Amino acid sequence: MKPEDDDLSLSTHAAQAASRGAGLMAGAPSATSETLLAAILASLDDDKAEEIVQIDLRGRSEMGDYMVIASGRSTRQVAAIAEHLTDKLKQEFGVLSKTEGKETGDWVLIDTGDVIVHVFRPEVREFYQLEKMWAPQGAAADAFR
Repeated sequence: MKPEDDDLSLSTHAAQAASRGAGLMAGAPSATSETLLAAILASLDDDKAEEIVQIDLRGRSEMGDYMVIASGRSTRQVAAIAEHLTDKLKQEFGVLSKTEGKETGDWVLIDTGDVIVHVFRPEVREFYQLEKMWAPQGAAADAFR
């Protein structure tokens, strides 16, 4: 067998596995952005995330309906919060979230499609100050007093 045949064989197996996985997700209940937001907020609260802020992006951005920003006390907690959240969304709603930054645990971005979640270590959150960028003017000023 030629090396190209191995590549094609692996690609075929990967495609079959992906289609089986997609089939598993097809039976999951669909969720509105509000339902996802409620589940995300509950999961963050269960995992002891701190300073949870939700920002309504509807009509302000095409990237999603809501943004949620939260903190974990350590890199380990930040990664664990993100892992638990993505598992919960997959199990309960069939949502396969895109995740960035879990390896380092300083700032994990979880993109569920309708809700964007940022989980930070406190120092990193303070440095980037996403609330100031995205919150309505009055709310951003109040959040940092």
